[in-house]
Amino acid sequence: MADQQHPSPAGSAQKLEEGPVMQDSAYADGTYHQERVGDKPIRKHFFSPPDSVLADAVNRDADGVEFTEQEEKAVRRKIDIRVLSLVVTSYIFNQFDRTNIGNAHVLKAFNENYGITNNNKWTLALSIFYVGYCLLEMPANVLQRHIGANRFFFLSLVWWGITSLSFTYAKGYASLLVLRVLLGIGEAGYYAGMIYYLSFWYKRSELALRISLCMTGTLPGAIGGLLAFGLVRAHTDKLVGWQFLFLIEAIPTLIMAVAILAFLPSFPFSSSFLTPREKAIAQARVNRDHRPQSHGGMTGWQGFKAVVNDPHAWLLMTVYASFNVGVATISYFLPTLINALGFTPIASQGLTVAPYAVGWLMVFFQAWHSDRTHDRGYHIMLSTAISCIGYIVLAALARGGNTSNLIGGRYFALFLVVGGNYSLFPLVMSWAANVFSPTSKRGVGTAFIVSISNCVSIASPQVYFDSEENYQKGHAIAAGCLFLSFLAAFTLRTRLAYKNKKNAERVRAMEASEKEAEETGPTAEKHEEVYDDDPRYVFMT
Repeated sequence: MADQQHPSPAGSAQKLEEGPVMQDSAYADGTYHQERVGDKPIRKHFFSPPDSVLADAVNRDADGVEFTEQEEKAVRRKIDIRVLSLVVTSYIFNQFDRTNIGNAHVLKAFNENYGITNNNKWTLALSIFYVGYCLLEMPANVLQRHIGANRFFFLSLVWWGITSLSFTYAKGYASLLVLRVLLGIGEAGYYAGMIYYLSFWYKRSELALRISLCMTGTLPGAIGGLLAFGLVRAHTDKLVGWQFLFLIEAIPTLIMAVAILAFLPSFPFSSSFLTPREKAIAQARVNRDHRPQSHGGMTGWQGFKAVVNDPHAWLLMTVYASFNVGVATISYFLPTLINALGFTPIASQGLTVAPYAVGWLMVFFQAWHSDRTHDRGYHIMLSTAISCIGYIVLAALARGGNTSNLIGGRYFALFLVVGGNYSLFPLVMSWAANVFSPTSKRGVGTAFIVSISNCVSIASPQVYFDSEENYQKGHAIAAGCLFLSFLAAFTLRTRLAYKNKKNAERVRAMEASEKEAEETGPTAEKHEEVYDDDPRYVFMT
């Protein structure tokens, strides 16, 4: 299992030699306090919390460990190989199970099986997914922090994997609605939980790039389009093409659930693939950047109150909810929009690959450059502007017919929409992870943003109500939402830059007195996180 069964310090059979030379060496090596932990397992059952004794030991070792830049890179590489690869793979399966309904919708057999006879029934089936997703987002985050990431994600993947598998054999419109609600319940907490989870492993300046590699729909969209292009052609006496689509994409999710439980560590201190020294280095990396805490701090309710009273949370929610109107529609409607250009249903599946592939390149570049420049706000404004332009082009050409020039223009606009929309995910969520502190507030804050935004997403598919006009009004509404997202990002960046400036002045004033410098300097309390209302906290803008 990824989470080791760790002991309490009582009754330890082996202790380090207490001589000053040996102690100093162990402190510098980052193993002193871990070596003093005994042999008795702490976690007694599946829902018991992680080992707080070992967490404290690793954090204490992290305060004194000395390491080189090469050692840090080696540890980060090991984290990328184990943690990031599992996160990337699980998210790909997540997007398959969430959006394969969009690929199936262009097939007549699927619509007949589930009684989707008009656009209203279709958009309702899309919207109802977000009901359970919205209601359970924040409770799911609290559960994740209590039992650990690997156990929470195991439960999540098993739930939505079984639900997705059920699409293969269900029949009727009522069954479709029930399965969509169940799918949303299974996925509640997954996305925000992954962002929160990655903040325990990576520095703030490393998050956007890592999120771009895994937590965006462009890579899964491209792969899913290719799979759909091939699978919908399959046919047997028992199953037809759209059923193969759900079956083949659900089974790997269930296999992945077992892999997550076995190999994904909940926190750096509970990892089995790192040595004690490497655990200390991994913890020291993030501690010296933003010091996340696996336990203690604010309760879930205290974190919720802190988030609700923070104007930054509402501005981030506005940014996310506004652009998510576009994402919640384009992820389901892309095959339909391409089909409306005059292509066959099967060709439409294949033609979704190019916008997603080019979009992934934009996602990667934006995230890489954002981390390199330590900027979020300007990059978010650029992505919202690109997507907004794409929607304006789609709206302007929607009713112009299907001449070759107009088809090319509308297809090109989809590249702008996909790239602009999906590049916002890693930028906005990594910004949220940088803005909120302490860790307990960060977890609730990211869940709050996703939860409230998904309440908006319940209505998002309904903006594409004008199918007879090639969704001209829907494209125009989406463009307006992207412009609102642009304004909210501009406001938030301006506010954070101003707060950084004022906080820097306050810190200089405190450091004018030597006594105050000792009491309030950044290293005064090594075992405490710096809260985001502390003048020492520096926001990433």
